[in-house]
Parts: sequence; C-alpha cells; structure tokens
Amino acid sequence: MGEEKIIPSNFKAALEAHFGANRVTEVRSNDGEFPLLLLSLDLKSPVTVLMTNGLSNFTMPVHEKHLDKAHIELYFCLPNYWDLNNLNDLNTNWVSPWIRRLAQYVIEKNTWFGHGHTMPCGKEMQSLSETMKQNHFFLSEPMLLEKELAPIAIGEKRVHFLSIIPIFPDEMDYKQGKGTLKFQQKLIQHGITEKLDDYRGTVLRSKWRFFK
Repeated sequence: MGEEKIIPSNFKAALEAHFGANRVTEVRSNDGEFPLLLLSLDLKSPVTVLMTNGLSNFTMPVHEKHLDKAHIELYFCLPNYWDLNNLNDLNTNWVSPWIRRLAQYVIEKNTWFGHGHTMPCGKEMQSLSETMKQNHFFLSEPMLLEKELAPIAIGEKRVHFLSIIPIFPDEMDYKQGKGTLKFQQKLIQHGITEKLDDYRGTVLRSKWRFFK
C-alpha cells in the first residue's frame, strides 16, 4: 500500500507544501487587520503574489450552481520590482489595504465573489495611484498563474483563487455592456493578465465606449 497523502488543514501550510516554505512569507499586520501572505514565484519574469491568508475559512453563500467555489483566496500579482516595505511609496502601498478591504467585505456582508465580478475603487472611484489610473477592480480566475494557482485541497475544502485586476472606466463600461467573456478576450488579445503594470493603458479605443 502507498503512503497516505496528508492534506494540510490550513492555507499557509498548504502553500508551503506545494511551493516550499522558503517561498511563503507572512505579511506583518496590525491587530484587527486581515492576515496576508507573500508568495514568490520564479516565472520567466519573476512575480510576487500578495494574497489573503484564511479567507477560505469563510464559506461564501454562493448559488447552488457554484457550490464548488464557496471557498476562495484573493490575490494581487505584483511585479517583482515592487517594494511593499516602502510604505511611503503611494504607487505601491495601496495593494495591502485594498485586498484586506475586499476580504473583510465578503465576510462582513456575508456575500460572495466570483469570476467576472467587478467593484468600484471606493465611493469616489478615484484612480489607484499616480501611475495606475484605473478606478475599478475586475475579479478573474488565474490567467498568467493558471497552472501555479490551480485549486488546492485544504482539509475537506477545495480552495479556488481569484485575482484582482484594476481596470479603466471605459473597460468597465465595455465589460458591463458586452459581458465577462468578451472583456476577458479583449484583455488576452492585448497581452493583459492579472500581473499589475504601472503603465498599461486601456485595451479599448474610444469607439468601444459607445459599443459600436
């Protein structure tokens, strides 16, 4: 008989078992802040993944057709050159507060997030930073990290990953008018994935704002 496979019972242990403990780091957090993890991945162009640590403990009230996706973890895929320890860099220090805010929203509102969901960046819908003019978030199943962040088993749960992708106002309009599939196809056509890019522009020309 083969050796029985041991399935980790918590998210951090599951990541360490899959990627190696040296690639997984806890993010320092203050009391009451949602815990986060950093995952270092050596792709063709290395990336750092900032993700929630334990959102999957919450069972989202999903529709019965999505019961297999009731447990998720959220993540941002960051360029390797970003320094999250520099709290004074306004172009990068927004990611931790926002991912925590979204995680807390799911739990406090007893709601659910799924592929294709969108939300504004606050009531004022201001740009995220001087270098990132996007003012909405689009949630997507992994694209660049489709292989690395495939669903994983944690105890008896199957945990799925959802990336957070900042999008522009006209991209939001297009997604709302044309739907998730066509919008994601537009992203793919322009080589856009969940990896954040300080200087990317909209994938749409002005005509798309009027759905011509």
